[in-house]
Amino acid sequence: MRPKKTRWIKCKPDERCFLPKDVPIKELNGVSLTLDEFEAIRLIDLEGCDQVAVSKMMKVHRSTVSRILNSARKKIAGALVNIKAIKIEGGCCKIKKQGAKES
Repeated sequence: MRPKKTRWIKCKPDERCFLPKDVPIKELNGVSLTLDEFEAIRLIDLEGCDQVAVSKMMKVHRSTVSRILNSARKKIAGALVNIKAIKIEGGCCKIKKQGAKES
């Protein structure tokens, strides 16, 4: 299997975890959203960027952005519908320093 290419993100979300209300921790199931999935959702769904612009920012191919976005949306939808926690962690990402030029 080919190794994943490093994806560049603007900011690390630190320790973010979204928990359903009124579900005991012992009974709670969850999904993990990777840092690159979080960044793709942030840039496309929140900031309104298109996939081509996001692919340049994250330094990956546009089709990779599409796969990342589809995976993120499926995880988020599954968590909302099935009352699961969402934890943001992991992925092969590097954080882009503030003021760094895009190439």
